[in-house]
Amino acid sequence: MSENRAEIVAGAAVLAAAIGFLFYAMGGSSLSAAAGTYPLKASFRSVDGITPGSDVRLAGVKVGSITSLTLNPETFFADASIAIDSKIQLPTDTAILISSEGLLGGNFVELLPGGAVDVLAPGDEIEDTQGSVSLISLLMKFVSSGSSDKPADPATATPAPVTP
Repeated sequence: MSENRAEIVAGAAVLAAAIGFLFYAMGGSSLSAAAGTYPLKASFRSVDGITPGSDVRLAGVKVGSITSLTLNPETFFADASIAIDSKIQLPTDTAILISSEGLLGGNFVELLPGGAVDVLAPGDEIEDTQGSVSLISLLMKFVSSGSSDKPADPATATPAPVTP
């Protein structure tokens, strides 16, 4: 009988911990497409590493999230819908780009506000976008540019003309 009681207590503790984690996870996503946000749109060439629910940050602080990503069949760009905290008023010349948290970190969307006086209204589109950059393609460019920049062999190099 005491073994049964120990199993029930252990099961109740595991269930309580699971419920606690569930409440913690639900509280962590404080910004949703509900009240307190307004929608914006942006169109990216590439959204690698970004999914609905990804953070939108301004100066490193989460101010919104990606609500949806769809492929535009006319432009072949990824159209993103974004929910921004209603307390944040962005200038019309704001830029939006996909950034990486580091070599092993994930990607997030970063806002770079401009200096315009007018602000973006709900439903407006951010025109200045920069998609994600592939680390592999950057490394390949670095490797290929390093091999073409070899110093010339002094024996075969032609001397530069000297002007008086």
